[in-house]
Amino acid sequence: MTLIQCVPNFSEGRRLDVVEAIADAIRSVPEVRLIDYSADPDHNRCVMTILGPGERAADALLAAARVAVAQIDLRTHTGVHPRVGALDVAPFVPLKVVNGAFVVAEEAKAETIALSERTAQQLAADLNLPIYLYEWSAHAGRLSALPELRRGGFEGLLGQSLTGAHAPDFGPDHAHPSAGITILGARGPLVAYNIDLDTEDIKVARHIARRIRDERDHLPQLTGVRALGLHLPIRGVAQVSMNLTLPSRTSLPAVFDFVLAEAHRLGDFKLTSEIIGEIPRASLGGLPPEAIAWNDYKAEQILETWISS
Repeated sequence: MTLIQCVPNFSEGRRLDVVEAIADAIRSVPEVRLIDYSADPDHNRCVMTILGPGERAADALLAAARVAVAQIDLRTHTGVHPRVGALDVAPFVPLKVVNGAFVVAEEAKAETIALSERTAQQLAADLNLPIYLYEWSAHAGRLSALPELRRGGFEGLLGQSLTGAHAPDFGPDHAHPSAGITILGARGPLVAYNIDLDTEDIKVARHIARRIRDERDHLPQLTGVRALGLHLPIRGVAQVSMNLTLPSRTSLPAVFDFVLAEAHRLGDFKLTSEIIGEIPRASLGGLPPEAIAWNDYKAEQILETWISS
């Protein structure tokens, strides 16, 4: 049976009552599970992981979006993470179980794209949001990569007419005044991975992130890795914030070892890791969580934990 893993990112990580209201909206939908969620005050962002049948996962996303649009105002929002919407991005990933592991259900790709389009259309109609399709769902000739669609941020959208090449796939030709736009689509698995350094010097994190971007087309262990260098003032660290867009080809230990080597070239820095959401067990490359200095490791963040539960 194909399940949908939906991983919406919301632009709220400080008001925990709002985070909980979004989580409760997801929990209210039958047949789906909220298998993980986390909030970060520096990023001012929360990430929810929904697992369930396709239509029910879409219902859960719609319920959560209604809360987010009502409660989040990007005109007063601050945080280090790029964002364009209260519901910033919402991917749908089709999964199935093979030999005790979750893998992409390639045969469900077209069905998942259709689900994403129906959901986008309903979000636009119900909440007056401009919706941009991305990744597998992007139409021919349109931008498909998240960083390109999010370039300029919410502030860059204000007062602009969203027409021509900038027209949304669904919804009005202007950003929602407080909730911005939403980017939504079907895609393959992605691992959201952050490494903190015990320094507040953002130049260190930016240097390492730039090295990853420079080398990802040459080093197999960095294939498909997107990276930013950030300063997290509340936490008091510099962070290399990454998305592993091809996790079947790029293991977490390999990425960690690259960042560790670069950090040691720049100074005597200690590193800790965090995973946002779930990962397949294979992403650890057969090694224990300690191999990547995974802070606050939870077994529930291993996707296969949920196969028989």
